[in-house]
Amino acid sequence: MSEPDEISPAGRRIAADASDARLSREGGDKGLSLSERFSHALHRLQEGSPLHRMRLKGQFPLKLLAAPVDPVEGDKTAGEALARDGMLVHAGHSASMRDFAAELATAPAAWRDWGHGFGMLRDLATAVDRSVGARLAEKLTRAWLDAFAEFEPAAWRADLTGTRIVMWCCHAPWILASDDLVHRSAVLNHLARAARHLDRAHDKSGDGLPRLRAIAGLLAAGLLLPGGEARQAKAEGLLQRTLDMTLLPDGGVVSRSPVDAVELLELLLTLNAVYAKRGVRPSDALSAAIPRAVAGLKALQLGDGQLTAMHGGVAGLGPRAERAIAASGAMERATKNGRWSGVQRLSAGRTTIIVDAGPPPIARVSDCAHAGTLAFEMSDGAQRIVVNCGGGRGLITPLPGQLTDLLRTTAAHSTLIVDDTNSTKIREDGALGRGVEEVIVSRQESEEGAWVEASHDGYARKTGLLHVRRLYLSADGSDFRGEDALRPAKSGSKRKSAGHRFDLRFHLAPGIDIAPTADGQGALLQLPGGSLWQFRGRGGAFAIDDSIVIQPNGTMARTQQLVLSGETGADGASIAWSLRRAR
Repeated sequence: MSEPDEISPAGRRIAADASDARLSREGGDKGLSLSERFSHALHRLQEGSPLHRMRLKGQFPLKLLAAPVDPVEGDKTAGEALARDGMLVHAGHSASMRDFAAELATAPAAWRDWGHGFGMLRDLATAVDRSVGARLAEKLTRAWLDAFAEFEPAAWRADLTGTRIVMWCCHAPWILASDDLVHRSAVLNHLARAARHLDRAHDKSGDGLPRLRAIAGLLAAGLLLPGGEARQAKAEGLLQRTLDMTLLPDGGVVSRSPVDAVELLELLLTLNAVYAKRGVRPSDALSAAIPRAVAGLKALQLGDGQLTAMHGGVAGLGPRAERAIAASGAMERATKNGRWSGVQRLSAGRTTIIVDAGPPPIARVSDCAHAGTLAFEMSDGAQRIVVNCGGGRGLITPLPGQLTDLLRTTAAHSTLIVDDTNSTKIREDGALGRGVEEVIVSRQESEEGAWVEASHDGYARKTGLLHVRRLYLSADGSDFRGEDALRPAKSGSKRKSAGHRFDLRFHLAPGIDIAPTADGQGALLQLPGGSLWQFRGRGGAFAIDDSIVIQPNGTMARTQQLVLSGETGADGASIAWSLRRAR
């Protein structure tokens, strides 16, 4: 294979050959550079100065040029709780409306971000009509302005400010429904001041989706506030550059998180709605990004419509993803060969398989990535068979921190683990450290089926071994075979290769009945829908062990896992296995 000659914005290189990809996690365990940290600290000092507050002053608009219709559906249950009981419910935390401003200083981080971004407006719009929603939206907006109209670092964080501008503009008929001219002026004044803040602060958000949120607010202000032509032009240029760094050419997101994939598409659709309401042609960057994001999101869907549990993905995102895809109107097919994103998708008959065939995201774009390189998930129609244990982002009820950390480990994924250690280190600050630096992927397809071969170097430094995984899916989807090999990383070097324990794990979806075969090297898997699959393994001792899977409500469902274990020899090890439909 040729040497890599293309560099992606995700800090990774890929090979020029369309059939093979070499994805490298360059500088993956490093966050912001020293100069970047200094620049951000200096910016924070400037934001707190009287000079910055003076810069926020200026004329404020008498009206918006248009009021876009929010195309994204919110949480109906949360909206009903707000309308019925006056309770603000999000991410497992609830607070009374009368305590809204106070809670924004003390509530958990996810709730605070949601509150400052006014995500509850979307929930209200989904649950109640305007007559009810406008009254509540006005109260919440008044409370926020009373507490945070003047600059405050947490409330005016760039990504939250961008989100707030978009939400207030999309729900302007509700928050500006009052006859109180002072309140209306305060809302419009804040929109103008927030836009001036983003003129300088848009690039101080974290890389990836946070920066896109800031730029989205800047663009919405340029389109909807009078005299915003220059700001719109600036924001469209920033949008192009940031999308190039966040949305990969195959539709994957730089953080590799399914949650981010959904939120990115929703953000793009909202911006598209802003353009539509103004009667302005969307920017070329936005028009091109939406179908690409749809293809990348579809690549993460299993047969039940739910998304894979890679890198923080959670059960229950499926309906939200489907709504976003439908709202886009894009007819793109799912990306199969994610040579930039590292997502490989095999699909035939009723069988769908998604493989995490890329290095983990770099530390500066994700602090909750999983150490599950080369793990896969598998479904038969709407029934999942092989899964990963789950993630902690976006759950109705957040998980305990210790459990969230456990779900990120290699052992919580359907892949091979060596010496009971993670293939990539999980640091105390949440980011992934050293480990997998390079994944090499090759894919072939024919009338017989599809083959994917991938390898990673996550264990090379400590054990001298590379993990190589070969997967084959027949053209009718009834025969899925694999081989996992541990090979010396350097040709002829066997110094570290022997004496390492390995465990090859296949976590099963809840509800599958397992009947071990008589020879002790496999099992029959009875799916809840009646289908029967046979698992066979060779090259390791076979066992059935306990496992868990996280449900959409944050509870743990007990399930089981199939495990093939052994010890490497001088040449490493090779484990062959198969999953074949028996009925």
